[in-house]
Amino acid sequence: MHNLLILFLSAAALPSAVPIAVATEQPARKPDLADIAAGTYEGAVVADTRGGSQSDVVITVTRVAKNVVEVSADYDRVPTVRIGLTRASDAILNARPPHNFLIQQGRDPKRLDLSIDGATLIVRKP
Repeated sequence: MHNLLILFLSAAALPSAVPIAVATEQPARKPDLADIAAGTYEGAVVADTRGGSQSDVVITVTRVAKNVVEVSADYDRVPTVRIGLTRASDAILNARPPHNFLIQQGRDPKRLDLSIDGATLIVRKP
């Protein structure tokens, strides 16, 4: 019995010869609506309840969570906002007010129509 205990303790103290694999890669996730909408768009403010139109506006749409994007602009009049997205037929649109977000994939998948804080924009991916 004493020899068995020594053998057991000796085996426990030896380093394992079999390497332990550590999982470092995350499983690939399925692209969502925010992935599809993400990107840089260029266009214009075509209507504004607080002022005139503005050309050469760059909009950046960034995925921040599943079906949620952050929309920012290089035009100070348009604030940075987060918008939840949903799908209706072939369109990607805002899930709730107050902002409007529309990409009609069947008609023109590079065009984004936005309405944020009274400013209406029509922008396109280059």
